[in-house]
Amino acid sequence: MIRAGAVSPVQLAETFLHRLETLGPRYNAVVTLTRERAMDQARRAERELAAGRDFGPLHGIPYGAKDLLATSGGIPTSWGAAPLKDQRFDEDATVIRKLEAAGAVLCAKLAMVELAGGMGYRQPHASFTGPGINPWNLDAWSGGSSSGSGSAVSAGLVPFAIGSETWGSILGPAGYCGIAGLRPSYGRVSRHGAMALCWTLDKLGPIALTADDCGLVLDAIAGPDAADSTTTAQPFHYAGGDAAPQRLRFGVLENVTAGCDEAVRANFEASLEVLRRIGTVEEVHLPDLPWEFITRTILHVEAASAFEELIESGAIAGLTAPEDHYTAYARDAILAKDYMKALRLRRVMAREADALLRRFDALVAPGRSTVAPPLDRDFRSALGGSAPDVMGAVGNGAGLPAVIVPNGFGDRGLPTSLQLMGRAWEENTILAAACAYQSSPTGTTGIRPRGSCACDVRRHGCRERQRVEVRPAPALW
Repeated sequence: MIRAGAVSPVQLAETFLHRLETLGPRYNAVVTLTRERAMDQARRAERELAAGRDFGPLHGIPYGAKDLLATSGGIPTSWGAAPLKDQRFDEDATVIRKLEAAGAVLCAKLAMVELAGGMGYRQPHASFTGPGINPWNLDAWSGGSSSGSGSAVSAGLVPFAIGSETWGSILGPAGYCGIAGLRPSYGRVSRHGAMALCWTLDKLGPIALTADDCGLVLDAIAGPDAADSTTTAQPFHYAGGDAAPQRLRFGVLENVTAGCDEAVRANFEASLEVLRRIGTVEEVHLPDLPWEFITRTILHVEAASAFEELIESGAIAGLTAPEDHYTAYARDAILAKDYMKALRLRRVMAREADALLRRFDALVAPGRSTVAPPLDRDFRSALGGSAPDVMGAVGNGAGLPAVIVPNGFGDRGLPTSLQLMGRAWEENTILAAACAYQSSPTGTTGIRPRGSCACDVRRHGCRERQRVEVRPAPALW
């Protein structure tokens, strides 16, 4: 629409700023509206495009960033924590700079769970901006820790957002909110200027409406960075949905639906039928290793170290969730020898996972074991050890890429999801598989909960989507 002249970057920025300002509070999705910066970037994009300087598919497209990414110009970066809500940095995170170079327009810093969940939260209210609210059901959580990113994209407040994942913080909100999310390989995207939760697990990635959009965003933010020694020189260029082989090979871990809701299991079985039409599906077995204990030990120890000053000064008493005031102290008691053992076992984990994935284009599993939990209840958590998540433990512990896409609906009209995980550096393969699934005639494009209509705002805010207009241009959706 921009290239055809049907809409301008300035009109887009004004539209999404208005939506963020007026609808963002409904979902507790926004921490800071970056209006002045957005309009400056939109005007620049408009001039550049008019002069024939096209920087690619994100040029002139608005977006939001999780509020753990540093932003210059006096824009606060709160890390979701009340004691740090006025924190400011003098430079932009590398991801913010790369998106600016691609012509994208930063419209908002988006809400998150305080300190990205590093203090051990176990209920949705662990943020000074309030719980992330799910656009499909206002009594449900949007997920953590990239809660605002999930809510904002799902409600059409921004076309895409940047989230972060240490264990589930991209895939969780995307899955709960019925959209797509991509966790890149560890080291694919620079984390310079991002809050550190766990140095050897943290990853930054896109949340968007489709897997294809996630690939376009990853293309802009991937690549080495001298300021982040963990980034890799492995090249990446998004190949698009056509990169999939003629017959895809999918693996399914045995008992992968154990502990899942009935609707989650049913929708996963239906997804497998779709995948069998575009490839082969084979049940596989992982060796008997303490997958979740390995990754959880690494995360807990490194989080305690990353926030040592906040913990030892007692500043965590100012956090919003009561359990975040004390859980971190228990993590200080984890023995160094246990941490070292977990690091050594991680090598075994990575080796075994790669040996298995070598036979497949992707391992597939339910994206989340349940639909989004209610706002007024504690939730089950892989981080806390109260819910199984072998795929999350292996994927994050071994630094593997994964993409999540919607695959139906469950209780209370809430979305369920499908996860596809691949070998390290094979983002193009899993994105192509996800695109093939989403473009299948029996895939999930346009699927709605039974008994709902396209304009039932209680189900999704679809009325809001229908009102996304850029006058005098036609509706965006």
